[in-house]
Amino acid sequence: MASLGLFFVILGAVQWVNGVGWGAYSLALGMVVWLATLFAWFRDSVRESEGGLYGHKIDLSYRWSMSWFIFSEVMFFGAFFTALLWARVHSVPALGNLENALLWPDFKSVWPSVAAGVTASPADIVEPFRTVGPFWLPTINTALLLTSGVTITIAHHALREGQRAKTIAFMWATVILGVVFLIVQGYEYYHAYVDLNLKLTSGIYGSTFFMLTGFHGFHVLVGMLMLFFITLRLQKGHFTAEKHFGFEGAAWYWHFVDVVWLGLYILVYWL
Repeated sequence: MASLGLFFVILGAVQWVNGVGWGAYSLALGMVVWLATLFAWFRDSVRESEGGLYGHKIDLSYRWSMSWFIFSEVMFFGAFFTALLWARVHSVPALGNLENALLWPDFKSVWPSVAAGVTASPADIVEPFRTVGPFWLPTINTALLLTSGVTITIAHHALREGQRAKTIAFMWATVILGVVFLIVQGYEYYHAYVDLNLKLTSGIYGSTFFMLTGFHGFHVLVGMLMLFFITLRLQKGHFTAEKHFGFEGAAWYWHFVDVVWLGLYILVYWL
């Protein structure tokens, strides 16, 4: 059922972006099927876990599954980081060498492509734009994510010590920090579009910037929702000091999101 739902999501998304009217309905149908399946699946998993039906092998399988999932996410972001690196150190310099001088005599091999006619747009098909520096919004978001990494670690230690109230308090703090991060990033996108004229179509810089930061923002949203539901479960009395992999899995994912952002902060905003 989950695979069927995702099939209609992808089919609808592809048709929608290509102007086919029924694409939006296919995407909506797929999302309903997929989310309903996930809800029923997770509900059964929670009931089985709280009912004491999971042994060591099941716990181990969840740990391996989460580990491989995070590894797949590492490779996912690795592809976009590689695209950024390839454009900066190979593609752009190669386009500016002597072999292409006759084809594009006005081409300037510099990064980023901050104006029409420079780097990405010898034919003036990219509007002039300005880049996003590290100050202040990206730096604020870095502080928010690093702080959230501390709060969720405190919550984890509190849970292992049986301090449920402290765990819940620091989990709510982590969720709130994630929400604030998303709000700040939303404002940053507004600033980029309106004030800097930086868009997804702004050459290779614009495409890699929005693909990296946009997908990371989506992962922050997913991680924040994970932590939100884990916090609700904590308030219902779920998890113990000895058995709480649902909490640990969400914490692993959140730390992964933190590490990816640090790479983004350095490679995208500083370099």
